Amino acid sequence: MRVLLLGADGFIGSRVADLLLADPSVELVVLGRRDSSDIRFDLATGSPGALVPFLDAVAPRAVVNCVGATRGPARTMVRANTVAVATLCEAMRRSRHAARLVHLGSAAEYGSAQVGVAISEDAEPQPTGAFATAKLAGTELVLGSGLDAVVLRLFTVTGPGTPRHSPLGRIAEGLRSAMQSGERHLDVPDLSGFRDFVDVRDVARAVRAAMVSAAGGVVNIGSGSPTRMRAAAGLLARSAGWTGRFREEGGLRPPVPPVRHPGHAPAAGHHHGPGHHEDLVWQQADIRTARERLGWRPRIPLDESVADVWMEAACRI
Repeated sequence: MRVLLLGADGFIGSRVADLLLADPSVELVVLGRRDSSDIRFDLATGSPGALVPFLDAVAPRAVVNCVGATRGPARTMVRANTVAVATLCEAMRRSRHAARLVHLGSAAEYGSAQVGVAISEDAEPQPTGAFATAKLAGTELVLGSGLDAVVLRLFTVTGPGTPRHSPLGRIAEGLRSAMQSGERHLDVPDLSGFRDFVDVRDVARAVRAAMVSAAGGVVNIGSGSPTRMRAAAGLLARSAGWTGRFREEGGLRPPVPPVRHPGHAPAAGHHHGPGHHEDLVWQQADIRTARERLGWRPRIPLDESVADVWMEAACRI
C-alpha cells in the first residue's frame, strides 16, 4: 500500500512515519518543505495545480495529513491549518488517482466542555482563538470535500517528542531547571483542570487503522479518561525524582466532580466558557466511535508517556 505522508517532521508526523516505515505492507512517500522529504512542497503556499502532478506521479492509496501549526500569529494559523487543507483537498479532487485522506484535527475545535461530560463527535464545536478556529475550518473543508476522508480529532497528545511549549513539556523543562539549580519550589500555572492525555504512539496506531478503515466523518482519539493536571505534574516529578513542591498561580477553580468511568459517561452536553487551551477546566473524549469504527483503543498508560517526556528533558541537563 503506497502512502503519501505530509508533515513527517513534526511531533506526531514523525511517529506516524516511524510506524509506517516499520510496516512491510506500506510503501511510504514523504512530502514536505525540508530537504529530507522525498518531494519538496509547501502546502501553505503552494497551489493545488502545482500539487496535482506529484499526486499523479505517486498515485497513493492513502494520504495522511499531519501538517499544521499550533503557535504563531493568526495568519500562520490560517495558512498552516486551513489554506494548506484547502490546497490538499482540491489537488486530491483533481488527481487522476483516488486516494483515502486521513486528516488530523484537534479537540480544541470543541472549545471548553461541560464538567464531568465526555465529548462525543456530534458535540457542537465552539472554538476560541486562532488555532482552534483555523483547525475547525480545516476539518470542515475535509468533511465537505467529497473525498473518501476521515478526520481524527486528537485530544492532548504527549509522550516521546512532546514539544517544550506543550503543558507537560513546559513542566518538564521547569523541573529540569529546578533540579539544575537545586530549587525546592517550582512556579507553575493552575493545575486544577482535567486533560485527556493520549500517547503519540497510540495516535500513530489510530492513523494506521484509519487508513484502511471505512470510517468517515470525525473520530475522537483520546484515552477516554480525564486526568487532573496536578496528577500529571506529580507523575513528572516522580519520574524526575524531584521531591520539591509546585506553587500554582491563578485563582481557584470550581469544584470538579469525581471522574466517571468512561464507559458510563453521558453524552456530550453544551460547551461553554473560554476555549483557550490553557484555561481548560475539563477535557474527556468519548472514544466509542474509535473502538467501533477503527478497532482502536489506547494501549500506553500515562505514567509511561510521562516517563518518556521526562527522559528527553533529562537528556538536556
